[in-house]
Amino acid sequence: MTTMTESLQLDPAPRRVYQVLHPLDDAAEAKVDLDRLGPMRLTRTVKACLYILRGYLILMSALLAMHVLQLAGVI
Repeated sequence: MTTMTESLQLDPAPRRVYQVLHPLDDAAEAKVDLDRLGPMRLTRTVKACLYILRGYLILMSALLAMHVLQLAGVI
């Protein structure tokens, strides 16, 4: 997204000037063909972290549901 356009000679040391392009104005890139990719391999650590994250999200959803039910006067 950034390209070096020129070097300024204002100081004794040369400085680089970068032009920043917005992604919508940039040239389109070739996309990866997802059909040719194989399944992603996960290490045991990544699997454990994903299970912990799943448990955390389930617990927080249950706590939110209990809070909403308490506010509604059901519990």
